[in-house]
Amino acid sequence: MTVIDISPSVMQFLLAFIVVGPLLGAVAALLPAPPGLKGRNPDQAVLRHGVTVTGAVLIAAIVLAAGFDHDHPATMQATTDISWIPALDVRIHLGIDGISLPLLLLTALLTFLCAVYSYFKPSAGPSPKAFVALVLVLESGTLATFAVLDLLLFFLAFEMVLIPMYFLINRWGGDQRQAAAWKFILYTLLGSVVMLLGLLLVGLKSGTFDMVALATDNGRGLTTSVQVTAVLAIGLGLAVKTPMWPLHSWLPDAHTAAPTVGSVLLAGVLLKMGTYGFVRILLPVAPDGMRTFAPYLAAFAVVGIVYGSLACLALARTGARGDLKRLIAYSSVGHMGFVLLGIATMTPTGVNGALFANIAHGLITGLLFFLVGAVKDRYGTADLDTLAGATGAALYGRAPRLGALLAFAAVASLGLPGLAGFWGEMLTLFGAYSPAEGLSRPAFRTFMAIGAFGTLLTAAYMLLVVRRVCMGEHTLPARTTQNASAASASSAPSAPPAPNSPQATAPPGTPQTPATTPAPATTPAPATTPTPGTLQAPPAPGTPQAPPTPQLADIQPYEAVAWTPLVALTVLAGLWPAVLLGLTDPAVQKLLSGGKS
Repeated sequence: MTVIDISPSVMQFLLAFIVVGPLLGAVAALLPAPPGLKGRNPDQAVLRHGVTVTGAVLIAAIVLAAGFDHDHPATMQATTDISWIPALDVRIHLGIDGISLPLLLLTALLTFLCAVYSYFKPSAGPSPKAFVALVLVLESGTLATFAVLDLLLFFLAFEMVLIPMYFLINRWGGDQRQAAAWKFILYTLLGSVVMLLGLLLVGLKSGTFDMVALATDNGRGLTTSVQVTAVLAIGLGLAVKTPMWPLHSWLPDAHTAAPTVGSVLLAGVLLKMGTYGFVRILLPVAPDGMRTFAPYLAAFAVVGIVYGSLACLALARTGARGDLKRLIAYSSVGHMGFVLLGIATMTPTGVNGALFANIAHGLITGLLFFLVGAVKDRYGTADLDTLAGATGAALYGRAPRLGALLAFAAVASLGLPGLAGFWGEMLTLFGAYSPAEGLSRPAFRTFMAIGAFGTLLTAAYMLLVVRRVCMGEHTLPARTTQNASAASASSAPSAPPAPNSPQATAPPGTPQTPATTPAPATTPAPATTPTPGTLQAPPAPGTPQAPPTPQLADIQPYEAVAWTPLVALTVLAGLWPAVLLGLTDPAVQKLLSGGKS
């Protein structure tokens, strides 16, 4: 079933345009604008160019999805297969199925929303020309990663995104941006070198680099030792990009230093490239090798879940001076741990959960980084202690719509039922309860229990962030202050009684208190909290008054345009998960069964 009838040749053109279009747009962004398109401001003209190109790519992706045959999502569609390097049997092989189509749409959507956001709120830094060109190159590389079906082309597309992201962090980032950019590029390049060796090993030993042929063969042309070596080498490179604990340390620094748009694309799109490689390459091509390493992959995954949550709790506590962007980055380590756990189960349930969690994480964490960027723009900092407000100024009181949206994204991230984050985590834990044949059930059920404990930790730190940032710090009620004032007044030395008072007349023999200086006739009463409903006298001249809480700009129209699709899709995926699972499940079933539908 298709939404609209599109001929195969048009489908091929659409997929080719989606992959190559942003690259051509990047070249055009660096050229002088035609006279009729310069407008009044050259910077705004090039930013408008970015919106136009990413919008055209998004429209093409939506049309491609409408022409996709949803009755056969396990079949590669819109395929192009052209010989490129005959000596190495490298081909320009493109195609999409139910696994890659959602990631393609997610990438096109997030990049377009980033372009719209940047048009109204440009990142501070050098020329917008270079910024737009780098974002478009990044989009092209990411889309190509999800569309190519040749191992060497996959590697080229996988590496294509590194340089643009490096420059986005290094030139448009915040504090410590140079160190963070270098850490990002060195970690990922080191993992990529090892991954290339594994890809070459698979291609040379099997005689082909075609991913469809390799998946159909299902590892039968590779010995167990070759599969184990390939999984170790390729998996290491993919784990760095995912990122898997303990190869994650580049991620918090990169997110903290990156501009808002860079953080959205890094969390929403780039992290998905690593987990996609596990599903597209390692599971079908080297199943015996994956079965050998699956328990270790699951163990690292659940350690990452708990570690990421504990790191977030440490950053969220009062006085820790934690950075909110850094906290969301550490939360990504935990969420991607659920994705890796689902992949390690090697079951349709677990892998479907991993793919669902991939999309949910892209939507929710992309929204979170948009919101954190907006909060940082308003406050001038992402420091949690400052955002919590030493003066009691919290988001609910200063920008209520922004605070409500931040709370929504937080509860979606913790996996609230009815929102997108719930289904991926639940299916992943179900898959761990009953892993694939040959894997230890007691071990994976232990991993499931640890992962379930991680969901509680996730809820703890997300709710703590909402309480501090949206509601402000806890303060003592006024009644406590009143009682304290009264207690201190009663403990002070009392004035001597008046001459005719009951205390002045004492029985004979009673020792008399030594005479003291009489208190003034008009002793001021201790300050008390005024009774509600009574008229209060105006303050005396010169009395210091607490300054009114300054209001912040609430959600702006351009922010609503950029964020509304993410909110809507988070709710839609949570209420109607069959939309996504109907695409992925048949493709996963075929992938795990060796190419048999």
